[in-house]
Amino acid sequence: TFLSAGLALQSDTTRRPSKRKEEVCSISLKMSEAELGGAEKANTADPGNVTLVSSQGDSFQVEGNVALMSDLVKTMIGGIEDEGGSSGSSAGSRNQEIPLPNVKTEVLVKVIEYCKHHVGKPVTPIQKPLVDSDMTRVVSPWDANFVDLEQETLFELILAANYMDIKPLLDLTCAKVASMIKGKTPEQIRKAFNIVNDFSPEEEAKVREENKWCEES
Repeated sequence: TFLSAGLALQSDTTRRPSKRKEEVCSISLKMSEAELGGAEKANTADPGNVTLVSSQGDSFQVEGNVALMSDLVKTMIGGIEDEGGSSGSSAGSRNQEIPLPNVKTEVLVKVIEYCKHHVGKPVTPIQKPLVDSDMTRVVSPWDANFVDLEQETLFELILAANYMDIKPLLDLTCAKVASMIKGKTPEQIRKAFNIVNDFSPEEEAKVREENKWCEES
């Protein structure tokens, strides 16, 4: 994906990146594998209203079609319906509760905001590799403004989008990180992401040589 090269360059500038940044790098690689897989997921009937519960116990009731933008929620609702069997009540008459233990309240609010804005609207795929570091030239003004966030919140949103399996949101947030890296030298990337370089000059030269393709792309 457009992020793989950028985050490979970022991770190569430090020997011990933070756990969150390691997770973000791992996500970018999984995205490539998912794109190659191409497996179709089963459709789930609109369940009516759904209550999403954050890791802090805060509940948010959203319309079913908004919640179903998350393939995780779609799968969990399918499992609930299977367990419920033929109870005589329709899916739309129930308010199903979906716990999201890996998503903080403030991040879940952002996820819901994104899903409400994009529900029922086809999302234009983001061109890969990223064509410009200016997000307003890559995505819609709304999307560009949506991901104009502090780094910590942006990384949390990437992890939430990956956990909840919302591919358009994952693509958007990863593209934002890629835009922050695009065209920058390793030194500038270290400064932008507060990365401490503990490579010796010889080790760094070796890493640069091995990953020259990152800087050329």
